[in-house]
Amino acid sequence: MQSSVEQSSQGVHRFLGDAPKCKSGRVTETSQRADPASPDAPQARQSRRQVGPPLPSGRRGKDGVAGSPRRLRRRIRTALLVAFVVVLTVFCISFIPALFNPSYGASLSSRAAEWARGHGLGSVVTFVETEWYKLNPPKVGGAPPVGSFTGPTVPVRSIPRLRSRSLPMPPRLRSPAGVWLPGEGVWHPAGRTVDGVPAILTTTVRPDSLHTSYVVGVAWMDTRLLRAQLYSGAGIPGDGPFTHSAPITTAASRTLDAAFNGGFRTQDSNGGYFTDQRMIVPLRPGAASFVVYKDGSATIGAWGRQVKMSPAVTSVRQNLDLIVNNGKTVPGLLANDNYQWGATLGGAFYVWRSGIGVTRNGALVYVGGPSLAITSLANLLVDAGAVRAMELDINTDWVQYSTYNGRRDEPVTGANGASLLSNMTEAPSVYFQSWWIRDFFTMSVRRAPDAKPIARNPK
Repeated sequence: MQSSVEQSSQGVHRFLGDAPKCKSGRVTETSQRADPASPDAPQARQSRRQVGPPLPSGRRGKDGVAGSPRRLRRRIRTALLVAFVVVLTVFCISFIPALFNPSYGASLSSRAAEWARGHGLGSVVTFVETEWYKLNPPKVGGAPPVGSFTGPTVPVRSIPRLRSRSLPMPPRLRSPAGVWLPGEGVWHPAGRTVDGVPAILTTTVRPDSLHTSYVVGVAWMDTRLLRAQLYSGAGIPGDGPFTHSAPITTAASRTLDAAFNGGFRTQDSNGGYFTDQRMIVPLRPGAASFVVYKDGSATIGAWGRQVKMSPAVTSVRQNLDLIVNNGKTVPGLLANDNYQWGATLGGAFYVWRSGIGVTRNGALVYVGGPSLAITSLANLLVDAGAVRAMELDINTDWVQYSTYNGRRDEPVTGANGASLLSNMTEAPSVYFQSWWIRDFFTMSVRRAPDAKPIARNPK
């Protein structure tokens, strides 16, 4: 502390305009103001900044490493705002186009969900869908819509030379709901005919005795009159280009009779994918496999047991495990087991599902529709005559089966198509779109009238 004499001396000098020095030997603030033109002015300004008590530890002045707490908070807020803007920009660049991408689904909700799953937000999607399903469970009881069981009459087969070549027609399909309603389970011709004989028959039934206001579609396909082809997508399985990919060409459409959806995304299918003599994803032993051969015949079986690789194989599409084997649903098939049979909307049991099976005489049967548990799907495939069957894709936007009408060797488009069920989300034209990036199957009329595929009938 300065003495009273020193304080008085400083006061006098301050009054007279002198420039005395403190005990420390530094020029005072007053001195610098008295002679701003002095050669020592920069040093004086430095001295003026150093007047006053020292800054607390960890804080620096204007020229220090860190500023005041207010300045530090302002910098943090600026950094957070910049980070938020960057994240928001990236999000908008990726998310907004997804909402206008038809390959992500027909509805905005489907497109948002597909985008989220592809960006690691699957758990968020599952939570939202679970809550939605709790508020909107499938309706119990009630009657199906009027006109659910109507259709054209199956013509009498009047061409002798086809009777020995085509497969016998299946019997009326049992109704899982119990007693038939008028027209329920009755087969109707669909798509092109082969010399007047239908190669595809379709029907509708209720899925079970509980959800009686819903209707499920079933299609029966004569593999002696039709040939199968796997179309691969840029998204599923990816790693193209492929010989057969959407859109269906004009040349291929001349014999097109039906097209239907493939399976899960390859990362979710627990199986492999082989086509164009390339192993896109390694085939898993024991996996349920849809196998297509060079002659256009096709079958379903467990890989390595009922079906295996050979030079005659052109495509193998695997998806989970068999749900029907030896003409019966497989043991351990549980309605609420979504781990093995696929994640559905919010883990719901009764949702849109699809499946494909092969009958004892080699016909293919497709089942697709709403309010289906995995057990209901398997039971319907057994009722349709399948001895082996597998699940295909699930959830509303991905279950689609279409037939196409037209004269023989006349090109068709989606406008010539009809969906198996009127409430299927995607239209028959979807397989004619270049933006369709999922895999699917087609069934086409065999060009040679008397050509017969190699018998690959299940034992």
